[in-house]
Amino acid sequence: MNVTPETRMLIDGKLVDADSGATFENVNPATEEVLGTVADASAAEMHRAIGGARRAFDETDWSTNRAFRKRCLEQLQAAIESEREEMREELILEVGCPRMTTNGPQLDMPVDHALRYPAQLIDEFEWETNLPDAPGMQGDLNSRRVVKEPVGVVGAIVPWNFPVEVTLNKLGQVLATGNTVVLKPAPDTPWNATRLGRLVAEHTDIPPGVMNVVTSSDHLVGEELTLSPKVDLISFTGSTAVGKRIMEKGAATLKRVFLELGGKSATIVLDDADLPTATMMGMGACFHAGQGCAIQTRMLLPRSRYDEGVELLKTMFAAVPYGDPQREDVIMGPLVSAKQRDRVLGYIEKGVAEGATLALGGGRPPDYPKGWYVEPTLFTDVDNSMTIAQEEIFGPVLVVIPYEDEDDAVRIANDSVYGLSGGVFSASLERSLAVARRVRTGNLSVNGGTPYGADLPFGGYKHSGIGRQNGTAGFDQYLEIKALAWPAVAT
Repeated sequence: MNVTPETRMLIDGKLVDADSGATFENVNPATEEVLGTVADASAAEMHRAIGGARRAFDETDWSTNRAFRKRCLEQLQAAIESEREEMREELILEVGCPRMTTNGPQLDMPVDHALRYPAQLIDEFEWETNLPDAPGMQGDLNSRRVVKEPVGVVGAIVPWNFPVEVTLNKLGQVLATGNTVVLKPAPDTPWNATRLGRLVAEHTDIPPGVMNVVTSSDHLVGEELTLSPKVDLISFTGSTAVGKRIMEKGAATLKRVFLELGGKSATIVLDDADLPTATMMGMGACFHAGQGCAIQTRMLLPRSRYDEGVELLKTMFAAVPYGDPQREDVIMGPLVSAKQRDRVLGYIEKGVAEGATLALGGGRPPDYPKGWYVEPTLFTDVDNSMTIAQEEIFGPVLVVIPYEDEDDAVRIANDSVYGLSGGVFSASLERSLAVARRVRTGNLSVNGGTPYGADLPFGGYKHSGIGRQNGTAGFDQYLEIKALAWPAVAT
């Protein structure tokens, strides 16, 4: 299928090039070939987008007209579905994600649910709540009401690993709650965002300025969102380091933040678990080449079954289907860039230097001289204090750590600055749930369950972030709360 990319930005209702005419290249990570170009904005275009979003929030009825917002989201849903297959091919090309992953979280799952659920929630959400009458300061009886209202202008900054999934989950909730938005996609994967901008402009009644898309090769252009006093909230998904910078730079304007950051999630395999099933989850570290914040990249095995589990993992990792993302059978394609590939290889070198056993992989696959590939990599004999057990690698690397007993397993799992995801396996659901309650993470898979969905809150503890996306908690993320009281009318 031929893909015709959108190279223009959406700024205040218009599809535009950069003022300077500048562009930057979009590169295929599987072939290292240039796919094409996209507009390369400066701070001037970003400020114009912010101004458009501010005006649309302050001067139109977008923030209050719920029925209109629902209709617009339904229009955008239909427009996206009409180009779903073009989006699929575009994602495989610019992200390097395997075709298989687009049948799930890369594309089909968010397209099917990320806008539909918030649109439905517009009618079901409790926007106003009446509380029982109560005495006021003067002793008179007061009627009271709690009202939820949109925050205002949202700066949405999106990463390159699951760009459509992250973007749609942000846009659905931001727009459904009545906010306006400036979307800044990652420079590695810009076309999916510019396509959405075109769909908004050409196929919906969303007013000018409500949604803007600004592409730039310069990360500091995105930082203008954090610095601008016209922006009320930053919704950021990405690395913990950048999340900390957003908090620091946003402090001057007391910027509200939603931060969905990194992870170093652990799978705890209890001693009574079905080991072949539980260790199979370790292959998840290779899904999309390990480029996922919630991927479980530490596997904790009981020392009594450690050798058995390691042998199972070696067999599985040797059979991981990886390579050309166009192939139907692969779960793992390339890293997104040469920089990311070199970063992952650097962590592998550090793991060896610190004394972990490189049981499998660890290099560039000889069958792929082109493309930013790294072999499925398995480390054993890992101590949780090692760098590869503490820092987010964001590559196809699993570290296997032994533990003594259940308390030791929980201690190791929680011995991390992160707290995003994780898993527990046991023959007893009751035992799995009991351990899951002790692990300090925002999301946890129990016996292979999937804690993911448009109606389920997603986010992390500790350095994995602030706030929750999706579900009613996601709605609250983008709302202010106002308390009202007035003298009660006697009956």
